[in-house]
Amino acid sequence: MAKEVRTVCFDKKLKMEAYCFKGIMQKFPNHFHDYYVLGFIEKGKRFLLCKNQEYIINAGDVIIFNPRDAHTCEQVDGKTLDYRSLNIPESTMRQAVREITGREYLPRFTQTVLYRNELATSLRELHLMISEGDTDFKKEELFLFLIEQLIQEYSDAVPEHCTQEPASEMRMICDYLDSNYANTITLDQLSDLTKVSKYHLLRSFTKQKGISPYSYLETIRIGNAKKLLEQGIPPMEVAFQTGFSDQSHFSNFFKRLIGLTPKQYMKIFEPVTESHMSDDRED
Repeated sequence: MAKEVRTVCFDKKLKMEAYCFKGIMQKFPNHFHDYYVLGFIEKGKRFLLCKNQEYIINAGDVIIFNPRDAHTCEQVDGKTLDYRSLNIPESTMRQAVREITGREYLPRFTQTVLYRNELATSLRELHLMISEGDTDFKKEELFLFLIEQLIQEYSDAVPEHCTQEPASEMRMICDYLDSNYANTITLDQLSDLTKVSKYHLLRSFTKQKGISPYSYLETIRIGNAKKLLEQGIPPMEVAFQTGFSDQSHFSNFFKRLIGLTPKQYMKIFEPVTESHMSDDRED
């Protein structure tokens, strides 16, 4: 069996992460990200469930996740995964869209999987330039051309103020979890907040969001944990500040969701070189 390799680097110019996972067997639980993900499969086969839609993805396929698109994936036929991705913060996407369109909005990409798509070639080239620490402006040019094509061909291109969800019980729950993730939260509290029975709350939230309230909460906690780790705050303190019961629970869930341990993730932001690499040999 091929050895697992997990590398990640941060590009300070483009302000995004580049992930590279090789030989991965890991199943990722249902979760979401607070950033855009543009990924492509180099090798392997995976089952993907995103927004209640099932996909089988293979080499050459491009994957697009909008912020908070709930998804899960696992291996198929015992095949390992060779996967690359660019993780693009909303602020970076907003700036790119402003450069391209002259408008102030965040796009909503309408297709999760682009099968055997030519964009994989551009993604691969951009990922390689970021991974190798390339400083040439071709890197930024390639990124803008890539986003332009995605907007033109795969985006609804509606300004974000037109796509906000209406006020509802589910929106109340999201707002409450977003604001109180560091505290102990119970289902009774959410039920009292919305005046909805616990069973109906669970069913409605999971149907609307594609993820259970508790999984939503843990994903919010991990998103905030990443921000603290980027500042060099020790994992033990991060676990405490983000509402995890102990560091072990935090570390295990972080790796299940992100594919790296908290220490591995924190090291890519240490100010030693322009970009840092991290692999699965770290604790």
